[in-house]
Amino acid sequence: MSARGRDPLSGRAAVAGIGATEFSKDSGLSELRLAVEAVRAALDDAGLTPGDVDGLVTFTMDTSPEITVAQACGMGDLSFFSRVHYGGGAACATVLQAALAVAAGVAEVVVCYRAFNERSGRRFGAGVQHREPSAEGAALGWALPFGLLTPASWVAMAAQRYLHRYGLTPEAFGHVAVVDRRYAATNPAAHFYGRPITLADHAASRWIVEPLRLLDCCQETDGGQALVITSVERARDLPHPPAVVAAAAQGAGRGQEQMTSFYRDDLTGLPETGVVARRLWRTAGLGPGDIDVGILYDHFTPFVLMQLEEFGFCGRGEAADFVAEERLPLNTHGGQLGEAYLHGMNGIAEGVRQVRGSAVNQVPGASRVLVTAGTGVPTSGLVLTGDG
Repeated sequence: MSARGRDPLSGRAAVAGIGATEFSKDSGLSELRLAVEAVRAALDDAGLTPGDVDGLVTFTMDTSPEITVAQACGMGDLSFFSRVHYGGGAACATVLQAALAVAAGVAEVVVCYRAFNERSGRRFGAGVQHREPSAEGAALGWALPFGLLTPASWVAMAAQRYLHRYGLTPEAFGHVAVVDRRYAATNPAAHFYGRPITLADHAASRWIVEPLRLLDCCQETDGGQALVITSVERARDLPHPPAVVAAAAQGAGRGQEQMTSFYRDDLTGLPETGVVARRLWRTAGLGPGDIDVGILYDHFTPFVLMQLEEFGFCGRGEAADFVAEERLPLNTHGGQLGEAYLHGMNGIAEGVRQVRGSAVNQVPGASRVLVTAGTGVPTSGLVLTGDG
């Protein structure tokens, strides 16, 4: 990896608007309708109109094409459109793509969106049902015949090794679930609003794939989320304080596969997250001690612990205690375990709210927020800060 200094992208773009649909288990709406509702809500929040938009970014997994969203929203010409691969690992990278376009002058207002009926429609947690032969799918061929068919089973392999390496029990993962659900309990937008849990509740939940219990696994959600990205200068003239993109990065590690990187030398870390961490800290000129809030991708609790360690918030094997002692506010919206599973896009929105000072569970004085995307796959991350 290169030893570059601060990326010239830093401080050039900002999130100026956020918008979401209702988070539900059965939306009764098409995924296109969810995307359009989220995009329009984000533009309203930014004080902009569809005619102001000249760029769109989404995930390769999204079923709503950019041109179709543009037409349905009433947008005009587009000068930039892009998609990012690797499921939830794409979340923060959509903002990176948008920020690059804005900084380069390719587009002036770019909307990032993600919309799906992940509970009432295609359920990712159901695992692999059918896969056409491909180079990308070859890695799965070494795991599927042995019964590793679902995301939970793939993560469980690394989680079991993590517990063994550091002499821990599955209770270590429960701390993440308890924190997320406590914040969700006070967030009216969260599915688990009013329903906190205890460590005893976590320990009593049924096994999914040992050592993962039900409460270690994120929920499944129907919904949409959108973000409006523009220059910092333009954002200053819009209704809300800019959430400045102080740093944005993507990362894939050596020997990277999609959720099945079992042939690395060590299964107890997330090298792709390490790549992102080094780039973010270098670009933002910050370190773990400078962060006020962490919004960490929580599809499964073990990978939250590993992320904390890769970012240097604590030593290897120490993340469970770090979370239990609440040394850093984490997932103040309730995360994907508590609020909604929107492939991490709702986490970016929470980071924006914290910087604005408008979060339901606002951390006093929060001005530097770390947001991460899906782990176990090529991933991405952001550092969002206040303006100045």
